[in-house]
Amino acid sequence: MKRDGREERKKAEERLVREIEEDFEARREERRRTERKWELNIGFIAGRQYCGLNAAGEIEDEDKAFGWQPRRVFNHIAPTVELRCAKLARIRPALSVRPSSDSEGDRAAAALSAAVLSAAKECSGLEEALSRATNWSETCGTSFYKVMWDNGGGSVVGTSEGGSPVHEGCVRVAALSPFEIYPYSLAEESVEAQPSIIQAHALPVQDIYAAYGVKLKGGYAEERGQVPGGADGYELVIERYCRPAEGLPDGRYTVVAGGKLLYDGPLPYKNGQDGSRGYPFVKQCCMPLAGSFFGASVVERMIPVQRAYNAVRNRKHEFLNRISMGTVAVEEGSVDTEELREDGLRPGKIIVYRQGGKPPEMLTLGTLPESFEREEETLRDEFASISGTGDITQNGDAFASVTSATGLQLLVEQDDARLNVCYDSIKQALKSIGRHILRLYRQFSCGTRLAGAQGGTLCFTGADITCDDVILESDSDINLTPAERRNVIYELIDKGLLSDEDGRMSPSVKNRVLEFIGYGAFASGRDLAHMHAVRAGEENGAMLLSGVDVNDYDDHAVHIGEHTAFILSGKAKGEAEKRVCEHIKLHRKKLKEE
Repeated sequence: MKRDGREERKKAEERLVREIEEDFEARREERRRTERKWELNIGFIAGRQYCGLNAAGEIEDEDKAFGWQPRRVFNHIAPTVELRCAKLARIRPALSVRPSSDSEGDRAAAALSAAVLSAAKECSGLEEALSRATNWSETCGTSFYKVMWDNGGGSVVGTSEGGSPVHEGCVRVAALSPFEIYPYSLAEESVEAQPSIIQAHALPVQDIYAAYGVKLKGGYAEERGQVPGGADGYELVIERYCRPAEGLPDGRYTVVAGGKLLYDGPLPYKNGQDGSRGYPFVKQCCMPLAGSFFGASVVERMIPVQRAYNAVRNRKHEFLNRISMGTVAVEEGSVDTEELREDGLRPGKIIVYRQGGKPPEMLTLGTLPESFEREEETLRDEFASISGTGDITQNGDAFASVTSATGLQLLVEQDDARLNVCYDSIKQALKSIGRHILRLYRQFSCGTRLAGAQGGTLCFTGADITCDDVILESDSDINLTPAERRNVIYELIDKGLLSDEDGRMSPSVKNRVLEFIGYGAFASGRDLAHMHAVRAGEENGAMLLSGVDVNDYDDHAVHIGEHTAFILSGKAKGEAEKRVCEHIKLHRKKLKEE
């Protein structure tokens, strides 16, 4: 009976593996034409611009009309994409957290969430992922982020029985190319609405064994040639994520590679609303398309202009070559044409022609038509119009006559207006990543962890992170450079808006100003008021269980305010409220004695 049960399970696994492989092949075939467009975009950026899609949707090289015609590439697409990526990096949004209400509990939750996000930003690789994903979205139109929990990351908290270090774990954010993601429906726009999503990527067999404990032969050959080191030692790993549904309250996560089942179980992360499980993916688009899962790239729109530009420049050079090198007309049989073809009419050449024949002569071709120059200028303007990179970033002479600061600012706003759609997609993606990060820390942070905060360090556990009670914001001054932001701060200081009633700037405000303008290393004064407030917050948590002594070095006014706000928040009830009230009385007594 046991043997029959094992055979039945083995057959069920084989059916599941076969089903997932067939599902993957069907999705890959459905998305084949879209992939060829991405490959064509990559080719044009790399300078392979004499190719196109045939009727079958495959990429094929274009033949020359004549063998002697030049086919040089004058690549305007690559610098345009680099310029867009540079401008998007300059205006990259930053995550911030604000409480959803004025209650003390929401304020504390927002402060903790901000500290966790700040710490996770350094260890998760978020900045690098943003740069890589933006490059992919500008090239192919769509990119993805995968937000995962890494048990081997973070600080070392102990050692295992085998002597290897045990880490506290941290979040990892990886940028994925669109080639790896296969949705259930190409017509569904959002990730969350997809019934299932497949991620297919090639991995070394040793990494597969380390993760799943299954040995595979390797030998998978990536069709696009994107596997480093050739085909040996790699296998295609197919991961299918199914969202929670009736009969699958926790969804389903299945991993297949090399014809074997590596894992089958519920979705690993509680990264959805109210603790539900969901996909670990976040999508970013260059230009969203209505009714399409994958977005459009600006490269697709520039390809026809690039083809026309290459043709104009090549015909222009061809005409100039005809003028400079000349076209020779000879009478048949009057000269040795083979010698003339090899040497041409070089200066000082002695031409021997048949007696009575007509000597060779240069045909007059006139001058370069002005239509070439007009067409070339028109195509350059089309590049700027389609890509959203206007005259300011490409030609400084276009606004040399504008001397007014307001006029320059209006020109900058108009120049960046076309980037707002892509910028908004990055901003929404960053907000989703922030929610995923907080929810993963809430799920996996079982013990006490530390997070750096302004003026001190916060201790927290996963249960303390209430990411659904705070509001994530990701915004930046889209048209302000770092120098312009400093000028805004200087104006606030000159107007006295950062000073107290005595006209002085507190050490806390001074330190924050130095950090904002990029000189935080010069902040010498400590924000003692904030440190006292943090200490008072720790005492609030302790007084829920027992009494706390009042220290002589406490800033009693700050402690009184923090403890009073704790009572008004409603967290201290019954005996805890009495302990806090008695503690406040001791602070007031000490304050009167001073």
